[in-house]
Amino acid sequence: MRKLYFLLPGTDGKFACGGLWAELKTVNLAQQICSADIVTYRQREKDKIFIDDLLKQNNLDDVIFVISWGFDIAKLAAKLKSYNVIYHAHSAGYKFDLPASIPIITVSRNTMGYWGQYAPNSLIYYLPNQISDEFRNLHLERDIDVLVQARKSSEYLMQELIPALQKQCNVCVVNSYVEDLPGLFNRAKVYLYDSAEYWAQQRVSEGFGLQPMEALACGCQVFSSVNGGLSDYLDPGFNCYKIAGYSKEYDIQRILKVLNSSVTPALPEQFFAEYRHENIIKRFQVILDELNEFFDHKVNHSSNIKSLTKIRLAKLLTQSIYGKLRKKYFR
Repeated sequence: MRKLYFLLPGTDGKFACGGLWAELKTVNLAQQICSADIVTYRQREKDKIFIDDLLKQNNLDDVIFVISWGFDIAKLAAKLKSYNVIYHAHSAGYKFDLPASIPIITVSRNTMGYWGQYAPNSLIYYLPNQISDEFRNLHLERDIDVLVQARKSSEYLMQELIPALQKQCNVCVVNSYVEDLPGLFNRAKVYLYDSAEYWAQQRVSEGFGLQPMEALACGCQVFSSVNGGLSDYLDPGFNCYKIAGYSKEYDIQRILKVLNSSVTPALPEQFFAEYRHENIIKRFQVILDELNEFFDHKVNHSSNIKSLTKIRLAKLLTQSIYGKLRKKYFR
């Protein structure tokens, strides 16, 4: 089993975000299967390997570089083209191409579908993000009616819906780091999440959307957008409610109905099993076994399947049109 080097721009507060926490969790999971380390490439950090120092070594045939930071992927893929590389894909839509020599591990089926279309000759796998066991329903008294995290929330949510709800119920708006997020979710009856506007501005997709999943695991009733990776597991009418549904008044009506209901349906633990440690470790082991076989094969074989380039697509389209015309006029 080859050693894994997870490339990150850095690991301190400057780079703190959901994607970083998810990738650090993946590093921890990988270390339970094989040897794995973090390598930084934008800044040097104490007790971390720096990419330029590592590439000076001559014994890198038996390692795999894992790249994941969307905006840096094109540059990193070019820099590491002579090595074994995996792209750990969170969001989609960065508009770069990858050679078939770089397998792709996606965190959502939504992202897997994107790369299935744009990298049809690449090996592609699905490894969802992990939901920690601490996110569970503690069946406590819930003193917060509506909970919302300001980051990534839409203008509609923050400037229209929340002010209207504050007149009718107890609303908690979080705009800073929360030390005990499972505890906060266990205090809330309803959790609101609306990230479609945020990701549209970024021009990439919601990679997974951990917070609605974590809120569901803690027993919250979730009102959420269903963009990107959220569509993997959110099912409006069955395990959640679609936020920003037609009008502010209709959103308020539905939220108050949930708050006033004496029935608070909870999802069975089986629903979360796909995202818990046991299942992910098993999937990760299978994926890494296959990738090690692939990199063994790549040593002595080159890729020989035609790529779906713009030029080839134009050629195929021309051939298709010509074939239809020929059928029509030269029967």
